[in-house]
Amino acid sequence: MRPPQRQMIMIAAFFCGMAGAEPAVAASNIVSVQANVSKPLTLEWVQDLDLGSVTLGPGAWSGATVSISRGGVFSCTNANVTCTGATKVATYNVTGSNGQIVRIAAPNVTLVNQNDPTQTLTLVVDSPASITLTNSGKPGLNFSIGGSISVGSSTAGGTYSGTFNVTVDN
Repeated sequence: MRPPQRQMIMIAAFFCGMAGAEPAVAASNIVSVQANVSKPLTLEWVQDLDLGSVTLGPGAWSGATVSISRGGVFSCTNANVTCTGATKVATYNVTGSNGQIVRIAAPNVTLVNQNDPTQTLTLVVDSPASITLTNSGKPGLNFSIGGSISVGSSTAGGTYSGTFNVTVDN
């Protein structure tokens, strides 16, 4: 016999011997599987913020604060200003997943005088840092945003308006 044929016979004998061998034992293991599924966050406007009408008193003065807290408490206590009209907080609705903690960002707002765009006021925003959703999807959860402005005797008359840049994330 030539050497390559001998190798072939040995290989064939090996595989024939394996045919009669015990089968391999299967092994298994149990592992946990989990998936966290959440609904996407949505944010919808519900109501605008309104500080009403502010009438400035005579003389030279500064630093009169007019505010409404996110809880709806209105303050106009400086003797140099008179506040009238209906006031209201801004309201937004957020939806997502039940129990989800939602962070809220709402930076201060520049209010521009609609009669003279060079005149501005800064609305210092009062918003919650976060809320926890109490349901999944609709109806969601409403949250309020308030704010304050500071006026003085040199504040130009006119209607001041601006827009919130509210964002939510988790």
